[in-house]
Amino acid sequence: MDLDPRLNRLNVLGEPLSSCCFSPVTGFYRDGFCHTGTEDFGSHTVCAQMTSEFLSFSLQMGNDLTTPLPELGFPGLQPGDFWCLCALRWKEALEADVAPPVKLAACHAAVLAFIPLEALLAHALPV
Repeated sequence: MDLDPRLNRLNVLGEPLSSCCFSPVTGFYRDGFCHTGTEDFGSHTVCAQMTSEFLSFSLQMGNDLTTPLPELGFPGLQPGDFWCLCALRWKEALEADVAPPVKLAACHAAVLAFIPLEALLAHALPV
């Protein structure tokens, strides 16, 4: 599934990857984890807690995360929900000063190819 099997189940802290969210069920593979693999061109590796600012930003960028799409099993997101975001979308939000907070233990190690650990640490939710 992953390009580098050593990263398969590790988070950005080098520990076993924790789940991001099961309600709604998130992840590229819809397994509750921010796993990634060769099919995941967006690298959905950042476990983030949605904020109204980020959801508005995402909509402005052309990615509506709030409207339910039942035919795709997508319930639509609300502030407070956790979701596996594309690494580059989170980075765009960071640059626009609207990056949502992250659950570090659930951020896949592969995100470090796109985002420095320091940026994630600065947006980490309390454990």
